[in-house]
Amino acid sequence: MTLTAPRPTRSAPPAAAPGPAPRPLAPLLCGIAVLLAAGPVSAVVQGPAWLGYAGAAVGLVAVVGVAASFVPRIPALAVAVAQVAALIGLLTALFSDEGVAGVLPGPAAVADLGALLVGAGGQIDVGTAPVASTPEILFLVTAALGLLAVAVHLSAVGAEAPAAAGVPLLAAFAVPAALADDLLPWWTLATAALGFGLLLLAPDGNRRQIPGGAVLVAGAAVLALLVGTATAFVGTAGRFDGGGDGTGRGAIGLSPFTALRGQLDQSTPTPLFEVRGLARPQYLRALTLSDYQAGVGWQATRPGPGVDPAGPFTPPSVPGDLADVTIDNVGFRDYWLPLYGTPLTVGGLAPDLFVYDEPSGIAYTARPQQQDTWTQQAFLPAPTTDLLRAAQGERPAAIYANILGVDPRVTEIAQQVTAGAATDFDRAMALQEYFTGPDSEFTYDLATAPPAGDDALVEFLTVGRVGYCEQFASAMAVMLRTVGVPARVAVGFTAGAPVGDYRAVGTGDAHAWVEAWFPGIGWTVFDPTPLTDGRTITPPYVEQARAEAANGGAGADGAPAVPTAPVPTSAAAPTADPQTPGAAAPAPAPAETGLPLWPFAVLPALVLLGLVPALLRALRGRSRLAGATAGGEGAAAAAWEEIVAASVDRRVPVPATDTVRAAARRLVREHRLDAAAQDAVRAVVTAVEASWFGDRHPAPGELTAPVRTVRAAIAAGSPITLRARLLPPSVLTRPPRPAPDPATTST
Repeated sequence: MTLTAPRPTRSAPPAAAPGPAPRPLAPLLCGIAVLLAAGPVSAVVQGPAWLGYAGAAVGLVAVVGVAASFVPRIPALAVAVAQVAALIGLLTALFSDEGVAGVLPGPAAVADLGALLVGAGGQIDVGTAPVASTPEILFLVTAALGLLAVAVHLSAVGAEAPAAAGVPLLAAFAVPAALADDLLPWWTLATAALGFGLLLLAPDGNRRQIPGGAVLVAGAAVLALLVGTATAFVGTAGRFDGGGDGTGRGAIGLSPFTALRGQLDQSTPTPLFEVRGLARPQYLRALTLSDYQAGVGWQATRPGPGVDPAGPFTPPSVPGDLADVTIDNVGFRDYWLPLYGTPLTVGGLAPDLFVYDEPSGIAYTARPQQQDTWTQQAFLPAPTTDLLRAAQGERPAAIYANILGVDPRVTEIAQQVTAGAATDFDRAMALQEYFTGPDSEFTYDLATAPPAGDDALVEFLTVGRVGYCEQFASAMAVMLRTVGVPARVAVGFTAGAPVGDYRAVGTGDAHAWVEAWFPGIGWTVFDPTPLTDGRTITPPYVEQARAEAANGGAGADGAPAVPTAPVPTSAAAPTADPQTPGAAAPAPAPAETGLPLWPFAVLPALVLLGLVPALLRALRGRSRLAGATAGGEGAAAAAWEEIVAASVDRRVPVPATDTVRAAARRLVREHRLDAAAQDAVRAVVTAVEASWFGDRHPAPGELTAPVRTVRAAIAAGSPITLRARLLPPSVLTRPPRPAPDPATTST
């Protein structure tokens, strides 16, 4: 057989083919697609700040991609490296003051960024969505979406595989959606669909082709709107927000942490519970916060393993009342099951759904629930002032006394306020009256005083003196600890308003108060918030202490029943330039395993899914080579199919109308095969024809070297593109089997 491949000439090589025309619009479309798909981030990160940071990162990646599009034949990986380098510079400029020339990450800047990453991991590990927009979380979101933009650009523009780029793009939607426990708004699905539609325009992002693509994008967006109103999606619980009663309201949860700065984000008043069976108003406790971190705020510790809330549990040996309470849930969904007083039994719950941690007083579940109705037999303690003043004995866990890092000025103020108080109860009453008494200088307001750069707690006590329930409860609990009284913050609801035969509790009744520990009695309620709307509940022992003070009475040991709270001296005023504390961190979810870990495996899983075509190509190549090496029937066909597949992967297909010899000449010509490779092709073609017409099959190992020689020569003469590596054409379209040459079959 003679192959008619042209021999190389001594003339000058042909001029190189012109490179592809610049496509500056494609990188911009990729960036927009990433931001559109990242809508669910708003469900797991508070506030809009993340969008500005992410927009800067994604925009910078797109700008680098636009600039690279004007560089002829620049490798796709080189563009990705440049984009990552630019992103690192931006992160350094935004999140570190130690960058060389502001943007170059020296060792100190790298340490800063590393600390932010570790901090973000810690907040995610113990946090519940939505988390606060702390610098750590903003850094994580910015870096993640920036790197995601690089991956999308590499796939859609570098590899010219927009469909494959949808794999990393999906992670921008799926991961935050999976972490969000609340219903996702309909627009997140619509924007994600719109982003993917724009992504399909990326490889051909020029003006002529936009109108047709726009029709596709518009259709995808409309379809997403229709689907989003009728179905759920990843990370949602039921239908998307917008169904139901038409009010646009979904189930409401309770933020499980307190802070000393910021404003209370209060939802439009919405009914949550209908409570029956209470003889007198009581606080409805959802959770307690025991861990105070100076400069950060109160955080909930992970509850203990817990027991079945059905009980029965033993009440404390103090005076009190029993109440059989029925709670109908009309709009509350959270990890916590709100309870009154000390629960003795809890009924109406699905088996193994909730557990009760008696030390913390919390009933909780592993995932947010909206329990319809439950009943509770509650013991409502009503100790006398004498019992509280005489309480002595074992203290609770050390965490309830921790004051590590508390500013000494806070301790000084607390000592001044409680001067002359001989018992823990008198100290607690003195601190409550400091905030709520007739001589108090504190004011309740949802808008707090602007920070002056000092310790947040010191500012609140000495400068601002304006806040809401969480700030007052946070401050009093810390001050109690500084004077030796174990304390924690409780978060829940006030008594609500009477409506017929029940009390209606809604979002406007959300509240925080203080619980102080008294040996033999247990956790006892004090409310330091100076409310003026009648929502405050005054326990009997507080009324008794105030009556004793008004009558000039004294406690059991002769101490004033309610010590007069002196005004702190100027020594407690803020000094210049102390360390500014960070923003309040979110409390941990009470789930025994924290936040679910499986969403963080979504991105690696999707990446592996995108590598499936390349894996199939590798497996088929090995299988064909093994078949050719084994010899015998089918060996020649396997060798030929592998050679043709190597050519197809380099965009040199073999038409089905080609004979085996015509196909061989095409391979030699298109891939510029040298003499050795031509001999190898000839050996394979001869073996194929011999197996077809002479029933003679190759011996074991006979075709191994020829196949490897041809594959290596094709790879050298026609380098494979990144797109072809990720999506090999020979996998997507099976190589045709050439027909015998007519000259060979003629007799």
